[in-house]
Amino acid sequence: MATTTERLGVVETKVENLSEKIDDIKVDVRDMHDCLDRTREDLKSQLKEMYDASCSQHAELAKKLSALEKIREKTMWMVAGGVAVAGIFSGHLDKLLAFFI
Repeated sequence: MATTTERLGVVETKVENLSEKIDDIKVDVRDMHDCLDRTREDLKSQLKEMYDASCSQHAELAKKLSALEKIREKTMWMVAGGVAVAGIFSGHLDKLLAFFI
């Protein structure tokens, strides 16, 4: 059976090994924390770029949609006016023909 001094030496060695492993884990955790910080900053900057691009695209689409709505409204009024004129002519066709004959 091992003596107390030998057993104490084994325990000290194990404690030193554990201490080294804990230091390695601390370094790994610190590196992981730094990596997460960089990733967060990169994601924030990319999301800001995407947001800005989205806002500019929405503004451009809103302008185009507004222009299309104006064209549609003008066309609708022109067609409605044409239909009204055609209705008036067809309703008074007999008077118009009498005027020319």
